[in-house]
Amino acid sequence: SLSSPLLSSPLLSSSLILSYPLLSSPILSSPLLSSLPSLLDVIAGRKDPAGLKFGQVLIDGKMVDSDLRLISAYVVQDDILMGTLSVRENLLFSVNLRLDPRHYSTTDKQQRVDSIIDDLGLQDCAHTKIGTEFLRGVSGGERKRCSIGMELITSPRLLFLDEPTTGLDSNTANHIINLLHRSGKTIVFSIHQPRYSIFSRFDHLTLMHRGELVYAGAAGKALSYFTDLGYHCEPFNNPSDFFLDVTNGETLTSADPNLSSLDDKENCDNSNLLAVSYRQSTQYQRVVEELDHLTQGLEGGVGGQGQKADYVTSFWYQMRIVGGRMVVNSLRNPQTSYAQLALNIFFALLVGLIYYQIPLTLPEALQNRMGAFFFLIINMVFGNLSAVELFINERALFIHENSSGYYRTSVYFLSKIFADLIPNRIVPILIFSAIAYYMMGLKPAFTAFLLFTLTLSLVSLAGVSLAFLVSASVSSFAMANVLIALPFVFMMVRDTQTHSDIHSLSLSLSHPGNRLQHLGFLTFNPSLSLSLPGEVYLETQGIDYSTWGFWQNHVALAGIITVCMVLAYIQLRRINRWK
Repeated sequence: SLSSPLLSSPLLSSSLILSYPLLSSPILSSPLLSSLPSLLDVIAGRKDPAGLKFGQVLIDGKMVDSDLRLISAYVVQDDILMGTLSVRENLLFSVNLRLDPRHYSTTDKQQRVDSIIDDLGLQDCAHTKIGTEFLRGVSGGERKRCSIGMELITSPRLLFLDEPTTGLDSNTANHIINLLHRSGKTIVFSIHQPRYSIFSRFDHLTLMHRGELVYAGAAGKALSYFTDLGYHCEPFNNPSDFFLDVTNGETLTSADPNLSSLDDKENCDNSNLLAVSYRQSTQYQRVVEELDHLTQGLEGGVGGQGQKADYVTSFWYQMRIVGGRMVVNSLRNPQTSYAQLALNIFFALLVGLIYYQIPLTLPEALQNRMGAFFFLIINMVFGNLSAVELFINERALFIHENSSGYYRTSVYFLSKIFADLIPNRIVPILIFSAIAYYMMGLKPAFTAFLLFTLTLSLVSLAGVSLAFLVSASVSSFAMANVLIALPFVFMMVRDTQTHSDIHSLSLSLSHPGNRLQHLGFLTFNPSLSLSLPGEVYLETQGIDYSTWGFWQNHVALAGIITVCMVLAYIQLRRINRWK
């Protein structure tokens, strides 16, 4: 196994990945590769390589594709974790989804989690929540170690890390690197100014400057290489700091014939002389020969394709694990659910008091019922604007976990939908309907109440599904609020102008919902000697009050819900996962 650190610097840019026994990927300099993290992302399959002129990423002599994420692990620089879960729960989530339950029992997984916690020194905070903006959690160093543990816990064959020691104290950083060094894995990582004890662990070193390769080879031979070029490391100077000074031009070289006699010096103008020197060195020639040997036999980049990788856990198993985490997250972060419930109770009482026991005398009987129904529908639609945050809040977490092969997109979508609909939409609507319906004095029949609740639920779900579609399509709350408010206002205005237009079913959420009139009308008494059935008013409005005339509106609402949900899922799959 090899550890391949890439020393980062403000002027270092990615240009070429040298050959390793298990990893080979020559990528010539490109505007896409503007930093070492970009280089690491390209190797790990996290950055779109479109635009690169040529290059190959090989593992065991076979070309890799997007399935690399299922056989490797990647620790991002920004720690992306579920804040409401503890350190142990986050590690269990990773191990449950990424180890085959047919080969690893629950006890085996628990033991592996305990081992990682001990190795990373997380015993004291194992049961402490990671923390959110509202919840105090673990320290930055403990978050970093937890992020590393979530990837290391699966014992991946190939591990990528983007500055794994950032945010850690010197002793903890040294402990982490020693742990990685003992893991026996192929490890590729970038690192910022490591101390000497860390640098001494490096097997292979790659240095780049301004998009060109400066050095690639054994880390132990790097000092002698630059010494031959006329650069001398002062006694007690950290080699990693020395290399950064050299590449940044802050270390002067002595008059060295190797640099002064470069064939390309007259033509390179202000280009990188260090890169030119390396390309004419015997070290570079050995690297080229090794690359030629590794890529030998790959015709057109097709012959070396390996077997397609797949998720190690089934769809239903992932649903249980991911859905369980969603429920736990909702229980530990119940602000949205409480607010939604309180809002519905408040408006139910408000509507019930304003339209308390609506009389049966004309004309107030008709006017009050029409006003109440319109207010109910508008409340159902606009009362669910909080749904636009569903896929925006955890967008970074979803992209990271899905790109790392934790779970399928469909699993996340369904788990998120069910975890939001039941506590935040269905339960509040049932309570709202029970309060408002009987306070308003509508039809006392229980079947009428059930149909009333069903109609409100479908109207609410139609609005929620549209909010889900917007949430999956944009990445900012500001844009989501604009996009969701426009169609809602348009539907409301349009409905006030087309009360009897059946064709508006496909364009308006409130128009089908206004068929609550079917449920609210009794027999009215305009005078003591005359009674007027409510159906007469429906006929004057051109509303079909037959059985199909009632249910066709529910079918229309169900169609709106289905279309918006399908489009939301498609948009979630289309989210750009490239960095």
